[in-house]
Amino acid sequence: MAQTSTNIQSAYNYKTVQTGTVISFSAAGNKIISSDTQAVTFSAWSAFDLIRVTGSNLNNKIFTVRSVAHNGSYLVVEESVTDENSISNLITLTPYGVITDKYEGDGFYSQVDGMHTVAYYVTPTFAGSIKMQATLEFQPTENDWFDVADTNFVGDQSTTARSFNFIGNFVWVRAKCYNHSAGGITKILYNH
Repeated sequence: MAQTSTNIQSAYNYKTVQTGTVISFSAAGNKIISSDTQAVTFSAWSAFDLIRVTGSNLNNKIFTVRSVAHNGSYLVVEESVTDENSISNLITLTPYGVITDKYEGDGFYSQVDGMHTVAYYVTPTFAGSIKMQATLEFQPTENDWFDVADTNFVGDQSTTARSFNFIGNFVWVRAKCYNHSAGGITKILYNH
């Protein structure tokens, strides 16, 4: 029986860096907040985007966006945020990449061969890395994901497509684009 590939990531391009002194952090709800959306708006960000925060006293790390306020005034992130008021520090939110949603692996259906295939398609100007991650948990948290060996693609600004086979009885799989600094992803196709 012929199988068809699932498009697990559609077009994704590098996003704009956000910098300002009107950015604060709230542990209640794990929010990154802009108190002045004229100066800094988060409306271009989307769920599953990865952002690197710098310039903060307490929150310099990479966060995964869970949701964005409809008016762009705040982001809710997966990771814990430490309370920090908007101060005179120049805080920068730099695009770091994106994580796809989760997709069923062979382990989800109790299939025995564990064979999976992924194909990454990127623009000629893509600068960054993409890898597959998997989990054995049916209801995974962020801490349950691990990197799948031998699925890492590093953009060299000349290769626009690359595929990998990997074996494992994974319940869920997802793709992670990271260290993204230019260009974009055209699509990521997955088959199991």
